[in-house]
Amino acid sequence: MTSPKPLMTQSSSLSPADSAVQSALRTLDAGSIGMAALSAALRGPLGAPFAEAVELIRQAKGRVIVTGLGKSGHIGRKVAATLASTGTPAFFVHAAEASHGDLGMITADDVIVALSWSGEQPEMKNLVNYSARFAIPMIAVTSNAESSLGTAARIVLELPKVREACPHNLAPTTSTLMQAAIGDALAIALLEGRGFTALEFANFHPGGKLGAMLKHTRDFMHTGGAVPLKPLGTRMSEAVLEMSAKGFGCVAIVDARGHVAGIITDGDLRRHMRPDLMDALVDEIMTRTPKTISSNSLASEALKLMSSKISTLIVTDAGKPVGILHLHDLLRAGVA
Repeated sequence: MTSPKPLMTQSSSLSPADSAVQSALRTLDAGSIGMAALSAALRGPLGAPFAEAVELIRQAKGRVIVTGLGKSGHIGRKVAATLASTGTPAFFVHAAEASHGDLGMITADDVIVALSWSGEQPEMKNLVNYSARFAIPMIAVTSNAESSLGTAARIVLELPKVREACPHNLAPTTSTLMQAAIGDALAIALLEGRGFTALEFANFHPGGKLGAMLKHTRDFMHTGGAVPLKPLGTRMSEAVLEMSAKGFGCVAIVDARGHVAGIITDGDLRRHMRPDLMDALVDEIMTRTPKTISSNSLASEALKLMSSKISTLIVTDAGKPVGILHLHDLLRAGVA
């Protein structure tokens, strides 16, 4: 068999900067070819075993044990982390360390997902034997279904053989990209299959920007006397005083039942500026049916509403105002 031809290199007439960009583009092109091949495989022979693997994991009483070594091991850690963060209990066991006591982490209720491009790493032998001995189902993610790993597995997710981005076709690049992609595909198929919600997702991501986005508007809103409110029939002079005192640049107008009937903002004042404005009633100046948000809504939803040139939202429960939220509150919390 002839060895693969090296990728074409650019002319030495290119500047170092141009050469670097061309190299990057070749790497991305190689990755794109790999992803296209993986998509084609899922539409064809890989589809049935993939669906079988999703169902096997979904039915498991235990956890998903992801294993591998080398670059496949690094990808395996990422796959385990993605599974765990999206509602599928999982952790990573290094294939070599498994032979030195870490096999004790694996129970008969678990499912093993083993990543190996060649499927022939000798370090995996003891883990494969352990899987067979205790009837622990194994899913092999490999490019060679006929390999030792492939033949020992209950399900084989055979990835298409494609060229690495490395000009020598040696350094794992395109192959690891495909391994990560099939791991993501498993995680999201499981997430969607069990109806994993954003609120459940928030339980696993309490920190950082993502955690802030998954908090509720009630976690950031101002309440009580801080909320600028006036009833229908109020003179504009009183409404403007309320706006100035509370400092949000608006005042919510409520009806006799305490429901939000409208809002008056700085923009409304400019649009209705006239000599007798202060003597007018809020009823004729306010913007009716203003945008509001529930106190149970996610902060990310509030941010989306505010993207349409709105800096302040009245927070409601059953139509009644319970708080006020300013864009600056979300910025300080790291939501945006």
